Amino acid sequence: MASLVESIEELYDLLSVAEANIGGKRRLGDANWSSGCPRQGVYFFFERGEARTSGRSRVVRVGTHGVSAGSKTTLGGRLGQHRGADAGRWPGGGNHRGSVFRKHLGFAMLGASAEEFGDAAPTWGHGGSASAAFRDREWRLEREVSLTIREMPVIWVAVPGEASREADRKVIERGAIALLAKATRLGDPPSAEWLGNSSPYPAVRRSGLWNVHHVGEEPDSSFLRVLRRHVLAEGPP
Repeated sequence: MASLVESIEELYDLLSVAEANIGGKRRLGDANWSSGCPRQGVYFFFERGEARTSGRSRVVRVGTHGVSAGSKTTLGGRLGQHRGADAGRWPGGGNHRGSVFRKHLGFAMLGASAEEFGDAAPTWGHGGSASAAFRDREWRLEREVSLTIREMPVIWVAVPGEASREADRKVIERGAIALLAKATRLGDPPSAEWLGNSSPYPAVRRSGLWNVHHVGEEPDSSFLRVLRRHVLAEGPP
């Protein structure tokens, strides 16, 4: 059985192959960010300035879509929710109530610069929907969240299959989050300047990830076999 350190290195090696498969990291701020995006998959975000002790870029968020039975969501649609809107009443903004990633970033921004985005503080993260008046007050923070996410490099792995809690997409997401959170504790901590250090969520601060689910679970490296199968099946473009 591979050690945790070996499993962490294997994960990053597989992500390097996945990156090569799609022709390099993408940036959601680029016009062609979705070119070649598969319908179903798992995504991995990185962040400039966040590096492992080895010098490799450090993963800061793992996510997927369509794990509830019957879900028709797509990978591109999910990344688009994180990316935010270009036009409409709140141009450059987005909807953090439809993206936990956006919600976590916004909370950290409020923690770091409450005086700058204080208008959003009373309603940020509350409810599954909000009035236009609330969203007007939240727009400046939503826009800042969009600007930040769009600068984060992202890669993905195509993982087709029916939506379910046992789907390969969920197996990979859950396993990768648990392993990466352990990597943080074993010697790949976030930088002192990482925005997540201002998060009100202990799970974010301790894991070094913009995730809260699965960060406290004991890693099971068997997910790497599943990830490897999909990464090697995808191949270069």
